[in-house]
Amino acid sequence: MDTEKRVCQHCGKPIHGRPDKKFCDDACRNTFNNQQNAITTNLIRNINHALKRNRHILAGLIPEGEKLAKTTREKLIREGFNFRYFTHVYQNQKGNLYHYCYDFGYLGLEGDWFLIVRGKE
Repeated sequence: MDTEKRVCQHCGKPIHGRPDKKFCDDACRNTFNNQQNAITTNLIRNINHALKRNRHILAGLIPEGEKLAKTTREKLIREGFNFRYFTHVYQNQKGNLYHYCYDFGYLGLEGDWFLIVRGKE
C-alpha cells in the first residue's frame, strides 16, 4: 500500500478517496481549471468582441435594403473598427481581396476609401 500522502493540486489539503483523485472537492477542481484556462479564454473573448464590433460597424454603414456602401478609413476608425481582426478573406475573379467580418466585407479602394458589402461571397 502507498504510504505517500496525496494533496489537492489547488489548496494542498489531504485527499481521501480514489487513488487517481487530484482535488479535494469540486470547488478546488473548478477553481484550478478556471485559472488554467483564464488566459486563453480572455484572449478568445477579446478577439470575438472585436470581430462582433467590426461586424456591427460594417452593418451600420449599409443602408436598409442595400447591399453595399462606401466609406472612408477615417470614419471606420472613428467608429472603433479594428483592421487587425476579420474572419476570412475572399478574392474575386478580378483579383480584388475582400476582408470579411462574418457576413459583411470590405474592399480597400483608392484614396483610403472602402467598399462595404453584405454577404457577397
